Amino acid sequence: MRKISSVVLVHGAWHSPSCWSQVACRLLGSGLDVRVPELRSAGPAASGLAADAEAVRAALAEAPGEAVVVAHSYGGLPVTEVAARAGNVAHLVYLCAFMLGPGESLLSAIGGQEPPWWITSTDGRTMMPDRARDIFYNDCSDEVAAAAAAALRPQSRASFTEPLGAAAWQELPSTYVICERDNAIPVFAQEAMSRRARDVRRLDAGHSPFVSQPDELAALVRDIVAAAAG
Repeated sequence: MRKISSVVLVHGAWHSPSCWSQVACRLLGSGLDVRVPELRSAGPAASGLAADAEAVRAALAEAPGEAVVVAHSYGGLPVTEVAARAGNVAHLVYLCAFMLGPGESLLSAIGGQEPPWWITSTDGRTMMPDRARDIFYNDCSDEVAAAAAAALRPQSRASFTEPLGAAAWQELPSTYVICERDNAIPVFAQEAMSRRARDVRRLDAGHSPFVSQPDELAALVRDIVAAAAG
């Protein structure tokens, strides 16, 4: 039986590590070490995929023992880029995340056209989501959705256009978690990407179960950790 000591939680576009706070607390209470790297593509730095991949690599280097990595949405890209080379990743979890292959970018995966709810800044370097309440937090209370939307940050456009150079899921075991009420990544798109995973789970949740269903999501992560440990 393997000893998995750590969980690394990777946020998606526009978000920050704080979005994972409720899930992180629950996992810490289970005795797991939890790392939540900050992706530099969201916020004032407006860096690209390479900087995000480095943030994930650094978090994995600090994580004790073997780790399960949970990537949300865009967070699937930097995880896919570096996880196989980290040397201590036992399992990958793609939470309604982009599970792409070498040469693919987020923009190419959605057909090369920016969705109408991506609002580009005047300088073209960053973008913000329109209708965040309906797109990201449709299964949250008004109060929770408002607080989560207020915490969103500008996302670098470069992070959506830079292609992957590696695909960790080709080398590491993985689980894809389909969120059934997701308004950001359609279920049919999640199902198509999930065919690359070894296991598929489902949540009756919108795009952000870390705020709408933290108990259920933490329980699911603990179950995947236990299964990965054998």
